[in-house]
Amino acid sequence: MSLTCRRDGPYGYVTLDSPPVNAIGQPMRAALLEAVHWAEAEGLDRVILSGAGRGFAAGADAREFDSPPAPPHLPDVLNRIEASPVPWIAAVHGAALGGGAELALACRFRIATPDAQIGFPEVVLGVVPGAGGTQRLPRLVGFDAALHMIPTGKPVAGTAARDIGLVDALDADPVEAAEMLNSEWLGMAVPVGTLNSGDATDAAFAAARDRAARKLRGQTAPGRAIDLLDIARGATLEAGMQAERETFLELRGTAEARALRHIFFAERGARQPAEIAPKVPPIRNAAVVGGGTMGTGIAYALSSAGIRVTLLETDDAAAARAQQSLERILAQSQAKGALTAKQAAQTRKGVQIGTDYGAAREADLAIEAVFEDMAVKTRVLAALQDALPANTVLATNTSYLDVDALAATLDDPTRVVGLHFFAPAYAMKLLEIVHGHASSGRALATGYTLARQLRKIPVLAGPCDGFIGNRILARYREAADTVLMDGATPWEIDEAMVDFGYPMGPYEAQDISGLDIAHATRRRQDATRDPNRRYIPIADRMIELGKLGRKTGAGWYRYPGGGGKVDDPIVADLAIEEAHFAGVTRRDFSPDEIRERLLTAMINEAADILYDGIAQSASDIDLVTVHGYGFPRWRGGLMHHADSLGATTLLERLHRLSHEDPLAWRPSPLIAACADRGIALADWRAG
Repeated sequence: MSLTCRRDGPYGYVTLDSPPVNAIGQPMRAALLEAVHWAEAEGLDRVILSGAGRGFAAGADAREFDSPPAPPHLPDVLNRIEASPVPWIAAVHGAALGGGAELALACRFRIATPDAQIGFPEVVLGVVPGAGGTQRLPRLVGFDAALHMIPTGKPVAGTAARDIGLVDALDADPVEAAEMLNSEWLGMAVPVGTLNSGDATDAAFAAARDRAARKLRGQTAPGRAIDLLDIARGATLEAGMQAERETFLELRGTAEARALRHIFFAERGARQPAEIAPKVPPIRNAAVVGGGTMGTGIAYALSSAGIRVTLLETDDAAAARAQQSLERILAQSQAKGALTAKQAAQTRKGVQIGTDYGAAREADLAIEAVFEDMAVKTRVLAALQDALPANTVLATNTSYLDVDALAATLDDPTRVVGLHFFAPAYAMKLLEIVHGHASSGRALATGYTLARQLRKIPVLAGPCDGFIGNRILARYREAADTVLMDGATPWEIDEAMVDFGYPMGPYEAQDISGLDIAHATRRRQDATRDPNRRYIPIADRMIELGKLGRKTGAGWYRYPGGGGKVDDPIVADLAIEEAHFAGVTRRDFSPDEIRERLLTAMINEAADILYDGIAQSASDIDLVTVHGYGFPRWRGGLMHHADSLGATTLLERLHRLSHEDPLAWRPSPLIAACADRGIALADWRAG
């Protein structure tokens, strides 16, 4: 059943009821149209429209976007609701998004709870509102508000919605408020579509286009949404809605929209697998060892989620530094408006900083976040084992190290799980849950429970050097360094990848993290590095010169006066010098060649990761690359992009490149198998 209708006296009650989010698919559209006829036939005074469960309606059913539109179409249904002689009142709680928000706009009156979320996130799926959102919203709230809401896709809370005129009233019980609404007031409410669209300056539209170009770089839908809002300045509602519908239908079939839908469904599918049991209760107490940037970021994230935290350091001086680090995070969050003074005080109160491991004995989970060194991490885990009860799950936040080797040093390796947070831990949405061969179901389930509490996207990864994300990152950097040695500059490589859609290229990103971090990883790998694999020493020379990145004022770029980056000719000369020592004849690389090499290298490594069972699915790799490493969301993630190229094309590229370096460009068996079988990488299954 997609909705229910009932009559109580002169009032009709229509309840959207399609769990879990009341998506407006074809059955619900048909039922809504029937409800309009029912209300008119009953001669009702009003219809009170609400949603069952957690929200009003979270938009159209995106699963229908890959099929031809099926009648009745949502614009027609909403036009019928708006024109009905029986006024409809939207009683909104929870989410009213996309088609749900457009449904509310078609009602004569809107009442919402203060914490409701109302918005038009269609651009996040690569489309535009398709049922009047771009035409009705500016008529109701004006162009300034509409130009901020629709091209960004960001929702507003109920309180803010009232302030801009999107809803008429707020009430903790909007259905009851709709019942109490004076009939005379309701009779004076006019359909939104009949309102004048108002006016907006050309400067307001130019500013909106600039915001879209900066914040949603490379995406088509935001600009097209602004075009439709521009049409609303002078067109009739009918003409504007026709243009809107044509644009919606055009965009939903594009590669960009398909990629964004792919990521959308991958995110919603990221949950604890059924085979990992048991489910565990919410985490109430946690310990974090290590008060550096990562450790305090994790502690802040935990405390913000209502988890009591004991943050442990080696001595009083280190504990004092940890307190300072936490205060910096709180101050930065307040300055950005992400945290109120009251919330900061609550977070501060929720984190107890000290040196006594025994103070954490009530912890359900303990996370070590100390320096990336096997000996240091082993000592910390041993101390946690000695101080905490046997049922406390022990987690390592290692980015590269062998989780199995760490677990093997403990009396009970089943209690160990890898929880790889990304910096800053309180902002980045990805959490790699690394299952060691001994990790118990309870330990893994604790990781998934934590991800849910922190509202992070969990991805299960197997144990290997770098897991999923950092293993791909290492190959990305290796391919970039090879192109640098053989003829390009860091800024040419960065520009090529930014043009592809990355927020920044590999060299600027390394300047931010610090070249010494990658240098320490290379030194750790020296003993196991294949001597036949080509090694590029340019980054090591940078370390010798003290060029560690932004923190030293110079890395791959220079940062004069602590400001923006500028190209550094010393780095270009260094590459030329190292190429001379290695007997390399340098040549020019076009941006397309740079992109092809770096992307092919990452795809080949990712295919090996899937083939080796380190990743559970291609979509998991997509989530990691998008949410952890800046791969453009609108391209769907690394493996989705790979499938847009096709396994045969990838195999041909790898064979061509392997003539230069057979070891670095050895085709993944998975790509070869997919090319042979004529299937997508996403469809590959072992055996």
